[in-house]
Amino acid sequence: MVDAATGAEATAVTRESVKRWRGLLESERDAAELYSRLADAETGERREIFGELAETERGHAAHWAAKLQAAGAEVPAPGSPSLRTRLLGVAAGRFSTQTVLPLIERAERADAGVYDADPDALPGMAADERGHARTLARLTAGSAGDDGVGSDPIAQIARRERWHRGDRSGALRAAVFGVSDGLVSNTALVMGFAGSGVAHAATLLAGVAGLLAGSFSMAAGEYISMSSQREMFQREISLEQAELEEKPAEEHAELVLLYRAKGLPRPDAERLADRIMADRTVALDTMAREELGLDPGQLGSPWAAAASSLLAFAAGAFVVVLPYLIGGGTAALATAVVLALAAMFGVGATIGALNGRSAVRMGLRQMAVGALAAAVTFGVGALIGAHVS
Repeated sequence: MVDAATGAEATAVTRESVKRWRGLLESERDAAELYSRLADAETGERREIFGELAETERGHAAHWAAKLQAAGAEVPAPGSPSLRTRLLGVAAGRFSTQTVLPLIERAERADAGVYDADPDALPGMAADERGHARTLARLTAGSAGDDGVGSDPIAQIARRERWHRGDRSGALRAAVFGVSDGLVSNTALVMGFAGSGVAHAATLLAGVAGLLAGSFSMAAGEYISMSSQREMFQREISLEQAELEEKPAEEHAELVLLYRAKGLPRPDAERLADRIMADRTVALDTMAREELGLDPGQLGSPWAAAASSLLAFAAGAFVVVLPYLIGGGTAALATAVVLALAAMFGVGATIGALNGRSAVRMGLRQMAVGALAAAVTFGVGALIGAHVS
């Protein structure tokens, strides 16, 4: 016989299960939408792979919808994609899927075991999730559909490891941090001048000067940094090319050892090394990836990083300058503060969404840090202005 307490506990568990199923349904729908958007930004084999991932996620969503229906619970209608999915989709279309794959892969790896101990999941769902993480790892490393070599088994094995992941051009990274830097630094600068009590024209001049100086400084720094990095990578690849020309037997032996270390039997490793070394272009590409962790085709663009950094910093810095271009006095100061805080929250929320973290929390943190910097410079400006006057 089940007493009242036990019955109440069972009801609570049932409600909790329904709530969890709805959360999983929403998550799977969002994942399907994300992969669909990535597929739209791709062509060829990579487009097909993303499409297949989307179909798998739709199948998972259908399972949770069926569970809800069987329990007599309401199945929520598909809603709008999450902010993260929209941002990643836009970034994939604007830059490339390769720029956002590292973020998506990290999230998939973190959630790979979500169904491992779930009694309500279908038997194959846990394997699907782990397979998604592995597929994204290969796509991030360029193992499918790169330059037409993705269908070559040798190329697939040569590219299967997790090399340096991320936006090789540096453009996306420079853009995100450029906006943040421009917004915070120029807001602090303008607030310092506003706090000192100087004339409207002086505050406006300081804001414009900070925008220009910061933009070109960021662009120059990114250009020099990316140029130095690219030159270093090119030198490493050229040294590897020289070794292939001068010591092919030693490079062949290195490949055999490398693939044996990956678990291939010696005969298979030797056959694979023979086939790779038969084509020096493939051999150089393989050795660059295997030994150096470099993708010879994606060493970074100094000009792309510099331009992205310049424009991003200017966009962030312009937010606090705009009110002083239109008006002056207390109204301009108040408007500048409101716009700056809103923009800081937006930048932080965007970074949080892209990283799979709480957009609200990251937005508030960014706003708090920026507000603290602006308040300090405003106070310093007020003290200096009082003494000067």
